[in-house]
Amino acid sequence: MKSLALLTLCGFLAAPLMAAEEAPELTGCAAKKQNIVTRIEQAKAHGNADQQAGLEAALREVTDHCTDAGLKKERENKVLEAKHEVSKRQADLDKAMKKGDPEKIDKRKNKLAESRKELQQALDELDK
Repeated sequence: MKSLALLTLCGFLAAPLMAAEEAPELTGCAAKKQNIVTRIEQAKAHGNADQQAGLEAALREVTDHCTDAGLKKERENKVLEAKHEVSKRQADLDKAMKKGDPEKIDKRKNKLAESRKELQQALDELDK
């Protein structure tokens, strides 16, 4: 009898974990809305009324105007811009390397690395 109660309790405790695993990750506008809702709840919990009001306005905007196709296009444009920036930074680095100025080379390498990081972030956002 005791083992049956224990088994039942384990089943109840595991159910939310299994449900969380089965739920698909939100993408597109749904993910954007959920992110804002989460941030609104955090603002409420911390008593930040100004932030909460701003987030509620943002949620209305997303609800009224966000489309998955529009969001995808926006993210694709961000990727294209980031690729262009990487190309530009690479050209700047190549030019600095031809001149041989170590200080400029280091500066251009750092800017190129930053641009590549931004490109990777844009690519990661593309699938969300």
